Amino acid sequence: MPQITVDHSAPLDRRGFALALHPLVVENVDTRIENCKTRFRAVEEAVVGDGTGDDVVVHVEIAVLPGRTDETKARLAEAVVALLPAYIKEPGSARLSAEVRDLEPSYRKV
Repeated sequence: MPQITVDHSAPLDRRGFALALHPLVVENVDTRIENCKTRFRAVEEAVVGDGTGDDVVVHVEIAVLPGRTDETKARLAEAVVALLPAYIKEPGSARLSAEVRDLEPSYRKV
């Protein structure tokens, strides 16, 4: 915990983003940095709206153990969206989003 997934069609400095993101997560959800795990999934194609633009997307999902307030989760999501442009090669046309949610009760780790 936290489990972080980044879906992206934009050219992204993945390692740089993860290394900047982990301390941000620690600061907001009271965890240790060694608990942060980020995986990236490149999206081959993304269509936004009517498909006429060259828009690219980056969506970050952060799953945390239950117990954080909605305000805490919203604050972290806003911070993530604010952090992203520094790690995207051409952020002007990128559609950025983030979601912080609770892990399911079945979550286990070893």
